[in-house]
Amino acid sequence: MKYALVTLLLWTGAIHGQERQVLALLNRIDLPNVAGRIDHFGADVAGDRLFVAALGNHTVEVLDAKSGNRLHTIPDLAEPQGVYFDAASKRLFVACAKDGVVKVFDGGSFQLLETVKFSADADNIRYDARGRNVIVGYGAATGALAFLDTTGKKTSEIPLAGHPESFQLERTGSRVFVNVPDQKVIQVADLAQNTLLGKWPVTSATKNYPMALDENRQRLFVGCRTPPRMLVFDTGSGKQTASVPIPGDTDDLFFDPTLRRVYVIGGEGYVDVLEQTDADHYARAAHIPTAPGARTGLLVGDWGKLFVAVPRRADQKAGILVYEIR
Repeated sequence: MKYALVTLLLWTGAIHGQERQVLALLNRIDLPNVAGRIDHFGADVAGDRLFVAALGNHTVEVLDAKSGNRLHTIPDLAEPQGVYFDAASKRLFVACAKDGVVKVFDGGSFQLLETVKFSADADNIRYDARGRNVIVGYGAATGALAFLDTTGKKTSEIPLAGHPESFQLERTGSRVFVNVPDQKVIQVADLAQNTLLGKWPVTSATKNYPMALDENRQRLFVGCRTPPRMLVFDTGSGKQTASVPIPGDTDDLFFDPTLRRVYVIGGEGYVDVLEQTDADHYARAAHIPTAPGARTGLLVGDWGKLFVAVPRRADQKAGILVYEIR
């Protein structure tokens, strides 16, 4: 009955979404020299710069977020995936899949400052403001979250049951939630104690890759690919409370706590905007066509923009779609 109500709300939201525009396409930034898959983004909010991990191109593209101009290309990276710019130290952290390293660059000159080697597949990167650590998910058959200080020195790690995909950190609490799709679980750890707290099974859908967190309402949003669903979990109990249809092949989703919206980017070629009516009910406000394979991007709330990566495919040119949030 609960899931039936979610479906009804989705159809209602789709009707209402036709009456108003929640995302407006402002611009397209062309990436003429970029081939292959594009992975995750980072942002220098104060400097108006966007960092794009062009995984298949083995580069990070540095873009002016206002003009769309390419400012710099960092070459010769072994499949860059996660990108994080630390505003305080002005350093850029880039996690690479193929050689399992995190490279640390000066954020102005892009001189390589440090190389940190992991066992395999360095992937997502997040910043822990409480502990002042950069956290990197890495590993293959088994995995871990590694803690680096802002110079790039490894200080500790938390072992995991498999390769970690997206993970989200509490801001007021000390927990981290980690998608481990190979094990069909969400692992929960305490950052203050560097210990695992438990595993939540992901059973109603699989291939749980992207993740976002609504800490105020104690809800965790998990994007799954088979079937394409956004699962909602109560972070107090660890129980699933809702399942919402989304575009296929998602690799990024974001929560806007001010507007109470979830933005789901799907490689099927759509962005869905889901509006939170309450903690366990979500209405689709928009279903916006993008491009085949466009499954990653970045929400930058300070800029009021959503960026979506379009990979080069046959006659389709690589680029970044820039949407204004309304």
